[in-house]
Amino acid sequence: MKDFIFIIGASGIGKSTLAKGLLEHYKTTCVEQWMVPEFYTRDGIEAMTGELEERTCWEIQTAMLFAFNRLGYKNVVASDIDDLRTGDIPIIFKGYDFITLKLVCHDIVQLENQMKNRPNGGLRDYELQRKMNEKNLQRPLLINEREIDITGLYENDVLQKAIDCIEKSESLLEYDYKKPPKELFYSWVFGSGLR
Repeated sequence: MKDFIFIIGASGIGKSTLAKGLLEHYKTTCVEQWMVPEFYTRDGIEAMTGELEERTCWEIQTAMLFAFNRLGYKNVVASDIDDLRTGDIPIIFKGYDFITLKLVCHDIVQLENQMKNRPNGGLRDYELQRKMNEKNLQRPLLINEREIDITGLYENDVLQKAIDCIEKSESLLEYDYKKPPKELFYSWVFGSGLR
């Protein structure tokens, strides 16, 4: 069993669907960014920036993950993370048994159809989706990261591939890690050429 299972990938690629499938399979818990309670400002006056919003969500999400871990939960699923934060996972979770599942797709039409047919509607930004997927296809794997190509696969196939990765991959607990340059990641918040 893992301590944490992170799922990353382009918008509309099936992260939430996979998270729900893993939650059902492992009967444990899942922490996604949308679960963070509503907040407007820190003091009721100061305007909320995208960077502060993302940082608040990320810190609350990681606090929730560590709380579940302290309580003995295993295979805690985490998804809906700004892609730039993926590079922080090996820093923050060093010493824990974690895996990051990077979902990618080589068929842009399949990706667009998945976004178009989202059950909850959600964001429909095909250019953002394409750029995120391209960055993930090009970026080398990080510590404890495994790539799952969803091209031509159904939901159940992706779920089975994920379960196989989780159960057959041994996570490194001790390692040297240098965070890759931010240009290798996509960020919906931190513009600076990351879009």
